[in-house]
Amino acid sequence: MPGAIDLHAHSSVSDGTESPTELIAAALAAGLGTVALTDHDSTSGWAEAFAAASGTGLTVIPGMELSTNYGPASVHMLAYLFNPMDGGVIAETARIRDGRLHRAERIVEKIGEDYDLSWDDVLAQSADGGTLGRPHIADALVVKGHVGSREEAFESILDWKGPYYEKYYAPSPLEGVSMIVAAGGVPVLAHPATRGRYRVIEEHAIAELVDAGLVGLEIFHRDNTEDGKVRLHELAEKFDLVVTGSSDYHGTGKPNRLAENTTSPESLQRIIAASSGTKPFRG
Repeated sequence: MPGAIDLHAHSSVSDGTESPTELIAAALAAGLGTVALTDHDSTSGWAEAFAAASGTGLTVIPGMELSTNYGPASVHMLAYLFNPMDGGVIAETARIRDGRLHRAERIVEKIGEDYDLSWDDVLAQSADGGTLGRPHIADALVVKGHVGSREEAFESILDWKGPYYEKYYAPSPLEGVSMIVAAGGVPVLAHPATRGRYRVIEEHAIAELVDAGLVGLEIFHRDNTEDGKVRLHELAEKFDLVVTGSSDYHGTGKPNRLAENTTSPESLQRIIAASSGTKPFRG
């Protein structure tokens, strides 16, 4: 599989700004040989991405970024090559998306008491059938002129320490890993050493996740701190975990660019070898 490997990218099915078709075009323009589509709690973009990649030579790794909660922190779990028709996955992701939706409604109701913002404004920023969340509220705030960018919205009105923040239902990381493995998928902990509200998960918790089937750690990611990366490498070596690197691309929704961090072919092969739910789509 020639070309760089980027295992974390979002389309407008969740909080990216490009359709799956446009994402595939962007991946090709960036010189990627492999890209993973990992929309939040949804596989709805897989078919369109496969169709767009057909005949291009690009390999698409079907995936998802699963929401989980670890104490007060939101922790994300990348899930690769699982069976999208698995009953547990379908039921749990529907519950998470429903939780995100009602949480977003509560946030907008709160913000609407202080700013000119309605639920219709937020709906206008989301794709039909997509996973609606805080990024869409941020986009609506930009359109209404309350902030200049999605990033500014998260640093001000949507700050998690602010008065408008609301939590939403999500399983624990341990439950998430178990569900992904049961569906034949490969779980990789997403950007687990970021700045701000959560740092590296404690070693004992990583050990529990490894026992449940955790396969890797996303270490090369712009939001992981340098000290955090050092600690993650130590954990990856201790538990023989795959090390991945990814852009976490969102189109114009974030400054992250495709291929700014990449995964080695050897790591990708370990992920593929560990899967039994579905296969890469080789365009």
